[in-house]
Amino acid sequence: MKIRVNGEMREVAAVTLEALLAELDYGEGPYATALNQQFVRKGARAETRLKEGDSIEIVAPKQGG
Repeated sequence: MKIRVNGEMREVAAVTLEALLAELDYGEGPYATALNQQFVRKGARAETRLKEGDSIEIVAPKQGG
């Protein structure tokens, strides 16, 4: 299916947000996720289903000062 990930159109096989993160090799690292501009907490990613045309944002925290 085609979805937008961080502003870029991608063709993916994943059907859940958790599967998408694995497919894109994000690993366990700390990051925030949003589906169609709605925050998705880590514990809900496995049951958060994706559909054609969805927009996903994946943001990793940065340290510095």
